Amino acid sequence: MDVHGYAWAATIAIMVAILAFDIFVIGRRPHEPSMKEAGTAIAVFIGLAVVFGLGVWGVSGPRYAGEFFAGWLTEYSLSIDNLFIFLIIMAKLKVPRELQQFALLVGIVLALIFRGIFIAVGAAAIDRFSWVFFLFGAFLLYTAVRLVISYRNHDDDEEAPDNLLLRFVRRRFPSTDDFDGPHLTVKRDGSRLITPMLVVIVALGSTDLLFALDSIPAIYGLTQEPYLVFTANVFALMGLRQLYFLLGGLLRKLVYLSLGLSFILAFIGVKLVFHALHEYHLDERLGVSLEIPIWLSLVVIVATLAVTAVASLVKSRWDEDHAEPSGSASGTR
Repeated sequence: MDVHGYAWAATIAIMVAILAFDIFVIGRRPHEPSMKEAGTAIAVFIGLAVVFGLGVWGVSGPRYAGEFFAGWLTEYSLSIDNLFIFLIIMAKLKVPRELQQFALLVGIVLALIFRGIFIAVGAAAIDRFSWVFFLFGAFLLYTAVRLVISYRNHDDDEEAPDNLLLRFVRRRFPSTDDFDGPHLTVKRDGSRLITPMLVVIVALGSTDLLFALDSIPAIYGLTQEPYLVFTANVFALMGLRQLYFLLGGLLRKLVYLSLGLSFILAFIGVKLVFHALHEYHLDERLGVSLEIPIWLSLVVIVATLAVTAVASLVKSRWDEDHAEPSGSASGTR
């Protein structure tokens, strides 16, 4: 796929313009978006992604369009899974609802920056070393197993993510106990103090960095075109904060999402290993073709997500219908 420098420049310019407008609006008027506002924004972003994919089809053909749609759906699904962690961070750090949109926006900007760096590094590594596909494949298989283990050990009393950077910020810098709007620092009694919002941003940003380690190898298993990798990530992250408010409690009803994602990541991991074997012509020695076509990858991803969503909602509904009322439970003691 030959992407001219002008196309790269135009894509980045449009993305920056959208983000600049979003930051300007949110910075002046932090609030909790209504269902109508969130739904409209998500519909616009999904529509733009579909139009972009059809544009890729028209310019470069169905193969690259399929790679974009497969990558976009995978990244979007991983981003929805990441919203679970965002929910925990917001709850544990007691972020006011009207300020959560600002925190999410900054976190998403950081995610775009981190993923942009990983995309560039991944593209350079793939261009020089074919064995990187083995590494990416093994990492995705490991991640798939980790998701299954996490699901089996799931605990309702989840802890907010913690890491060295977050602990360093909390210990090193004096802070206030109260939020001061979207401000990251505040001056009190002649001293500059950090606000809880800065702690929230550090928590979201450092968590985004870990998320990129999973998402970038996954999409490189579907396409090796840096432009499609980049645009799929951009469209997956755009509208994510509105989705956070729109879905709300529905996120916790997607009980099988981790299992569905683990299957998708395992499938892509196997696809990467097969591709690496093909790069070294090992499939020719076996007399078989190990390359998995993109149309099959797209079918597997869509079918897995559909089954996961339906099964999750059915399971959640069954649990609600058969849940023991708290009053009757206490009355039997």
